[in-house]
Amino acid sequence: MMASRVLRIFCVIPPLVLLSGCDALKRGVMNHAGPIAASQWHLYVIVGIVLVFVAGPVLLLTPLIAWHYRLSNKHSAFRPNWDFSWTLEGFIWIPPTGIVIGLGVLLWNYTHALDPYRPIASSQPALEVQAVAFDWKWLFIYPDQGIATINRLSLPVGRPIQISLTSGTVMQALLIPRLAGQIYAMAGMTTQLNLAASEPGTYRGENTQFNGDGFQNEKFPVTALAPADFDQWVASVRASLHPLDRNAYTGLFRKSLPPNPVEFSSVPQHLFQTILTRSTEPAR
Repeated sequence: MMASRVLRIFCVIPPLVLLSGCDALKRGVMNHAGPIAASQWHLYVIVGIVLVFVAGPVLLLTPLIAWHYRLSNKHSAFRPNWDFSWTLEGFIWIPPTGIVIGLGVLLWNYTHALDPYRPIASSQPALEVQAVAFDWKWLFIYPDQGIATINRLSLPVGRPIQISLTSGTVMQALLIPRLAGQIYAMAGMTTQLNLAASEPGTYRGENTQFNGDGFQNEKFPVTALAPADFDQWVASVRASLHPLDRNAYTGLFRKSLPPNPVEFSSVPQHLFQTILTRSTEPAR
């Protein structure tokens, strides 16, 4: 009875793991939706292929060598005085050296190309967004548009996005897997992340740095809109007549999990700088 239950469990678990993995792949860099994530995936593929060439011979030769030098093999030559082979030394040193040099050059170039502080080349000016991490929510400020949102990041497709980050509480980390890599946000400091979306859609953003009880729910939708739709969205937020006033500002610092995204039709001037300097009152 117990054995049959165990067998059924082992039969059910692998399909569930595979199905959950498919969902993870859809949300990750493999299903990239922007130029930065696409370059990251290209790098992963190259490194993965190189690792196959590194691990493949080991996985192949280990059982072959064990089989060849088995105790029952009486027909192969026995050379007790053998101590050196140029051929073997070449196989040991030349391929690994070439792999290390090749990966070094590759990673050097990609590290500079994918620097999160590096602006994305484009004929369009970058959209500036200021992101502030709180417990357990994200505030996104659009200084040029004069609006802000909580737990919703909307972006125009095809336009570079320059995000400046800080934290109103403890250190946290912003990750939007389908668009860009992870970047940390720290109180009293500013970091940057440049990204772009190449196609409309809704992607997942999240905090990946543990920061307390609400950590697992500190996620938000990232909506990539056509430029005209983005302008329309900005106009609708401005028309909502819901400003980020003193009470809303004070509430940002309280530990909470907003059930739905919040939009503010206006924000105090220099709000990001105010939070950066850890002021208790919004700038006027």
